[in-house]
Amino acid sequence: MKNKNILITGGLGFIGSHITNKLIENNEITIIDNLSTGKLNYLDNPDHENLTLIKKDLNSLDLTANLKNIDYVFHLAAMVSVPLSVKNPISCHMENVTTTVNLLNACVENDVKKIVFSSSSAVYGNNTNMPLKENETPSPTSPYAASKASCELYLKSFYESYGLNYTALRYFNVFGPKQDKNSPYAAVIPNFINAILEDKQPVIYGDGEQTRDFVYVGDVASANINAAQSDFNGIVNVASGKRITINQLYSIVKKTLDTNTEVEYLEERPGDIKHSQADISNLKNINLQINTENFEKQLIETINWFKQELI
Repeated sequence: MKNKNILITGGLGFIGSHITNKLIENNEITIIDNLSTGKLNYLDNPDHENLTLIKKDLNSLDLTANLKNIDYVFHLAAMVSVPLSVKNPISCHMENVTTTVNLLNACVENDVKKIVFSSSSAVYGNNTNMPLKENETPSPTSPYAASKASCELYLKSFYESYGLNYTALRYFNVFGPKQDKNSPYAAVIPNFINAILEDKQPVIYGDGEQTRDFVYVGDVASANINAAQSDFNGIVNVASGKRITINQLYSIVKKTLDTNTEVEYLEERPGDIKHSQADISNLKNINLQINTENFEKQLIETINWFKQELI
């Protein structure tokens, strides 16, 4: 993608910063980010001449004015925590659903070519039809999951009503450098790594036999860019198509970090699902193939990033 005007909401966040870094050399990038979780130093060059940064909440802006002359929108800004959504469902709806509808309306008014939306495997809930296909009926078990499912419906309705092209990417368990280790709702891999590096006891919620489908953040960034350039309108799982238990995952992290530290098992968290694995056949619709043999190499790269952060 070259010589385009691109808006990235949440562009300073974990995934958004990776997309920004991939695109900024050859495109004009506008980031809207309230810095609630994003960090300016996640960008390779935060002073890049192609970057315009708006440090505000989406709901506080005149989005129609801010989307003028924009070709593509990558919408990542959201409340991303399942536990926080359970605690504050109204805030979750406002931040995730209301914001998205406002953004879609601004896209229509500005003739945006396409919007790529960051959805989540959480919309599947506790569906046991593994591997999970995009045509399964959503069964959200948390306000967060319900908000993502609602946004997917709004995306389809805006496509049908106004011709706004879209792809909704259902991320499974994303990991990699720049994942927020300080968040109380951080994902399992950075929690493991950070606890061990700081000589603390890692925690597993539940018995550890729950399974997850992990995908590297670099592949997720590529999925976003490919989706924007594709002609595909609809939903795509972004995952490896494989699953491992959390106990198995910890064994790999433990071996990689050469530690004998054992985990502490706590009660399951409300809203968490038991098993997750994607059918990834729809990745062909956005011309993407994920190499599933690189997991341990990517895990080592992630661990090295966290080590560097602690120096």
